[in-house]
Amino acid sequence: MTAHNGIESGQEVRPREVAFRVGSMHFSAQEWGEPGKTPVLALHGWLDNSASFSVLAPLLNNVHLVALDMAGHGQSDFRPSNQPYNIWEDVGELFAIADQMGWERFTLVGHSRGAIISMLAAGTFPERIENLVLIDGLWPDPVTAQQAPEQLARSISDVKDLQDKQPPIYPSLDVATNARYRGRFKLTRQAAQLLTERGLRLVPGGYTLSSDARLMGASAFKLTQAHIQAFVERIVAKTVLILAKDGLTKKFDQYQENLGLFPHIRVEVLPGNHHLHMEAEALRVADIIHGCIGQP
Repeated sequence: MTAHNGIESGQEVRPREVAFRVGSMHFSAQEWGEPGKTPVLALHGWLDNSASFSVLAPLLNNVHLVALDMAGHGQSDFRPSNQPYNIWEDVGELFAIADQMGWERFTLVGHSRGAIISMLAAGTFPERIENLVLIDGLWPDPVTAQQAPEQLARSISDVKDLQDKQPPIYPSLDVATNARYRGRFKLTRQAAQLLTERGLRLVPGGYTLSSDARLMGASAFKLTQAHIQAFVERIVAKTVLILAKDGLTKKFDQYQENLGLFPHIRVEVLPGNHHLHMEAEALRVADIIHGCIGQP
């Protein structure tokens, strides 16, 4: 195992805050490393935020890594109140942000929902993505074309039901962290605290979630298997998929079988849970990323 930016000797590496504007929306982000080094854009998972990369980013050598708070997450703006959260909108926004940084070609590192968005981005503008690192996520659960009307109906109903929903108020950071720790995906308390700290805002009576409740709703449309295959087949970036042994593959049927359709994707299976890049396997994830982007 190689040393990474002094982390193994206890050196602390703090990110810098950075902001972008795409149309009328404000996007917050955190960055590590200096401009001019290998450009890396990092995309977090559903209901997470850029703190998802606060353990991994300092372990990476010779990169300029920018981790976004994607729309409706962390400290970034919500989408307009009559809209659902559709992943293809994130694709356009990430390229707009890359343009603002002057990145014509760059590496994408995505976790979970961020991995799905990264896959779509690499298939949309394949010439712009040099390397693609997907952490416990690759594509959305496919649907049939016949399910499209029902999907749209669900999405419209969900937006109506969720747009005025008030999130819970937590009296302290510890209480909020405990709620995240006991959430859908198993993770360490340290990881839960990192995500919680960036995912809250102060309100009278304590803290509440900074993420948009409409993220819990259905998207307007979902991709069919044919759509997904078309995107994946257009990817020319060097691609590695890092799967957690106890992660998403246990939640979706035929995941491994479908992976066999795309032999050009390198697959690494590591011990750990869905947030393995924030936990004990972070160094191993960093080494795999170094191998993908050609860094020692």
